[in-house]
Amino acid sequence: MHAPPAVEAVGISKTFGAVRALDGVSLEVRPGSFHAIVGENGAGKSTLAKCLLGFYHPDAGEVKLDGAVVTTTAEARCAGLGMVFQHFTLAPSLTVAENLVLARPDLPLVLNWKRERERLRSFLERAPFLVDLDTRVEYLAAGQKQKVEILKQLYLGTRVLILDEPTSVLTPSEAEEVMTVLSALVQQVSLSVLLITHKLREVMAYADQVTILRQGRWVASSATRDIDVPRIAELMIGRETPMEQITQPVVRASAPVLEIRDLLVRGDHGLPSVKHVSLTLNAGEILGIAGVSGNGQRELVQAIGGQRDIESGSITAFGVPYHASREAIRTTGLFTLPEEPLENATVPRMSVAENLALRTFDRPPLAKFGFLLERGALRRAAEEEVRHFSIRAPSIWSPIRNLSGGNVQRAVLARDLANGEAKILVVANPCFGLDFAATAFVHNQLVDLRNRGKSVLLISEDLDELLKIADRILVMSGGEIVHETMRTDLDLAVVGRYMGGH
Repeated sequence: MHAPPAVEAVGISKTFGAVRALDGVSLEVRPGSFHAIVGENGAGKSTLAKCLLGFYHPDAGEVKLDGAVVTTTAEARCAGLGMVFQHFTLAPSLTVAENLVLARPDLPLVLNWKRERERLRSFLERAPFLVDLDTRVEYLAAGQKQKVEILKQLYLGTRVLILDEPTSVLTPSEAEEVMTVLSALVQQVSLSVLLITHKLREVMAYADQVTILRQGRWVASSATRDIDVPRIAELMIGRETPMEQITQPVVRASAPVLEIRDLLVRGDHGLPSVKHVSLTLNAGEILGIAGVSGNGQRELVQAIGGQRDIESGSITAFGVPYHASREAIRTTGLFTLPEEPLENATVPRMSVAENLALRTFDRPPLAKFGFLLERGALRRAAEEEVRHFSIRAPSIWSPIRNLSGGNVQRAVLARDLANGEAKILVVANPCFGLDFAATAFVHNQLVDLRNRGKSVLLISEDLDELLKIADRILVMSGGEIVHETMRTDLDLAVVGRYMGGH
């Protein structure tokens, strides 16, 4: 493999309507380097990556590879640029071999599969990962899919690999394996890596250079040996890192508040995704559920929230059978915050104020005579919640879809927590893709709820998050609860093996 090209972005600016996503950003990735890009949500990281790949045409500035200006995806691809996106781009119903071959831009009209398989076997002899070419992608675990995504790029001749949150769906051991293998390729000067991540631990462990963006502007670039995590965090947000209030006093009331017994729920494919799961959530507790994506967590949250039918088993809240309905939610105070809240917990086209009122619009003081909406009361309530929860919005009447991911999450939490009715909060991956400030805010809200004697069922693919705020941790694999431990007794290697299905 030839040495990777030098990558240079010079004064890149990009505007989307009234939003200036990038403002004169410059970046240099030396051949054979492991370069990280960090920044808050909306800092311009992904926009910059798509400008490098030719997906976006900058309004100003230029991208150079080995000194030559590139402007199209084809030119970037020919020069050796490729990207592994945050969400898998493999065809689930095809085999690994078919996915690798069909990614090639030079496919002939008729495939000679004997020749293609010989070419693949030759490639795998020198590839960093071993995979079964004949396995259909839908049967692979998340870690194996991520390896196939990386192998696909190497098979295409990628020499500058852009990675967008590459370890977000991996177990600790899988993450370490993937990052270590890529580091070895970088050290051989056969590959350059441009890493987009929120995990500063990975930046310090694997990257040799880091570039910090803030609000679409370049802030600093440094060798990782010359900078530390607190300084990176301060540069990212423009001030001292917000502190997470993780003080968790023992709450003596430990009566069960949510009991799930022998729950069986089918997934979209008609097969069981939640297989006879039983768990108990106690008062004054954050109960974490760890697991790699696709092991039944999504279906479990949907079943609790009434978005998916329960085939058998039961859910009990405060000793009473629970079936999600508007009245049951109000009576029990059991609120569900699913992942991807913009799509699953809001009405994107409605305003911030209207979304904040979705739980209370039919009750005084927002409703008069049970049906007439009081716009003045709606405005006052929204302004108070926006102020108290520090929601950054152009206006309370702006569509909520115009807000950043962190501010959408703040708005949904404000809706559920502002009036004090929440007694049980079921929340899934609440900090996925969020920056420091938004993550600190969400964690503080969950811990504060727990410290007031309420309860949180926290489903998260981020084991670091569970280690930080959960009192007790369950591991879910293959639709079943396979392990339980107190946070203080947790063995990372053991949990990682259970998460991986071993």
